[in-house]
Amino acid sequence: MKLAVLTTGGDAPGMNAAIRAVVRRSLAFGWETFGCERGYQGLFEDDFRPMDHGSVSGIINHGGTVLKTLRCPDFKEPDFRRQCYKNLEKRGIENLVVIGGDGSLAGARCICRETVLSLAFIPASIDNDIAGTEETVGFDTAVNTALDAIDKIRDTATSHERVFLVEVMGREKGFLALAVGLAAGAEVTLVPEVPFRVEEVVADLNEGREKGKRSMIVVVAEGAAEVPVLANQIEKGYKGEVRYSILGYVQRGGVPTARSRNLAFLFGARAVEALKEGNKAVFVGIEANRVVTRNLLELPEKKALDLEILNLAHLLAS
Repeated sequence: MKLAVLTTGGDAPGMNAAIRAVVRRSLAFGWETFGCERGYQGLFEDDFRPMDHGSVSGIINHGGTVLKTLRCPDFKEPDFRRQCYKNLEKRGIENLVVIGGDGSLAGARCICRETVLSLAFIPASIDNDIAGTEETVGFDTAVNTALDAIDKIRDTATSHERVFLVEVMGREKGFLALAVGLAAGAEVTLVPEVPFRVEEVVADLNEGREKGKRSMIVVVAEGAAEVPVLANQIEKGYKGEVRYSILGYVQRGGVPTARSRNLAFLFGARAVEALKEGNKAVFVGIEANRVVTRNLLELPEKKALDLEILNLAHLLAS
């Protein structure tokens, strides 16, 4: 038997730990194991390399992915995908493990529908926006990275008695912003799923000031507002100074936390085991602190943000 593993789409801390788990579990079954460079683009370019125990030694404490990754819009084209399938068939690869986020999941579904390959998908994304799992590989690390930055920003906010708007990643979903906002004790958390009025934000901040607060934090998912514009709008109605900070790609990197690593290990090993059991379209996730497998083609389309937690975050910070 032959197995190939690839990482595709946005990188997430813990991807290397997942690669290690997949490779070593595959080798334990006696399978010939390959890594595909740069995700779906590597499938198209037939860019594979053999993987052995040494290939994944010493990588679990590194962010990013040793197999590299690319966003690959060309994979939406049927001719592009057909060439990918020809390369897999030529090499005799029967099993494929895809590690990635929401866009990578869409590609994996195409492969399952269009080929006889056995495929397992491991959700790895700092956005935690994939239905079928309570948590994705890398999410915990990104939360802690953002939280560490906000704790530092709060020091200067307190010293200067300012309001700070902090933008975190999340173009379409606010899972990261919500987790960070709750953990940081942010006075306001703004997410793409919930429309807001600037006047209401200003009112909340002025109310906090009247209660004796001189420094406050507003966590903003990047898809909720343009932070420089919002900061300017708030400053017109707030009775103090307003600054902003955009955390950006720092959230994607860094040493994976124990939580992100352990999820990667559990997901990676279970993905290979599910393929060994004869499953064809496998999604690996976690539910109620237990690793579960689901049919990749029968997952819910959307994962909903828990608005009760958003309300709790606001209540605890008021």
